Amino acid sequence: MPSLQQRLQESLAPLARPRHAQWDPLGLMAVRGLLKERLGAFGAPREHCFEGNGARGVNLILQLPGRQPHLAPLLVGAHYDGPPQSPGADDNATGVAVLLELARLWHATPPRRPLWLVAFDQEEEGLRGSRALAAQLRADRQPLHLMVSLEMLGFTSPHQRYPLDAMRWLYGSSGTFLALVANLSALPLLPGLALRLGRHVPTKVLPIPFRGRPLPDTRRADHSPFWDHGYNALMATDTAFLRNPHYHRPTDTLATLDLAFLTAACEGLHAALDPL
Repeated sequence: MPSLQQRLQESLAPLARPRHAQWDPLGLMAVRGLLKERLGAFGAPREHCFEGNGARGVNLILQLPGRQPHLAPLLVGAHYDGPPQSPGADDNATGVAVLLELARLWHATPPRRPLWLVAFDQEEEGLRGSRALAAQLRADRQPLHLMVSLEMLGFTSPHQRYPLDAMRWLYGSSGTFLALVANLSALPLLPGLALRLGRHVPTKVLPIPFRGRPLPDTRRADHSPFWDHGYNALMATDTAFLRNPHYHRPTDTLATLDLAFLTAACEGLHAALDPL
């Protein structure tokens, strides 16, 4: 049986290709079809269609039962579109590969609470997919225990930048950790999540007040619409452009990824989220 790292690598290969709603719609359609097939091995993914600014998009939602179905669901998502003119290996093929692996693990052994596994469309076009779904869930009065956005999980560097220089004194100068960026309502969940995740990969936590408005860089992923609609939400990330020099460039390729780090992040996320 392939190892976890081998499975992640096999998942990454067909995902890391140009796939942008405007620049490469055929690539985006191909990846969407692949995800429907891969998620379909674990259930029947539902298409959540949305429109905005003359464009149509499709989120894919796989709902898995938990052992206690009356509990509010855990929503874990990753965007499957990529930046213009880039294969988007870290951004965000890594998040999607981990999402698929979590689907496999949780399908085999259901956790305590129900799961919504979501592949978001058009994150690169202004978070359109997550905005549409967060608004729909709030309108439907759908409770969520926590929303987790998997946003770039596979790059390490000896150098790390921050939105504020003072943060270097708290978090260090080496880009070898996974960050959990959460709103204050999710704060009670952070110690347990960080402890379990930290057994697998170095972990830093950043609680953000006021829906991330004081630090706009913390809002640039699919968790922020859920912040805006009052849900507990966090982003798990390798810090993107604050670490990765290939961000939104043609050089964001599989060869630049730290697969051992990605594997540890996947193991850690499963261990951290499973007991919620």
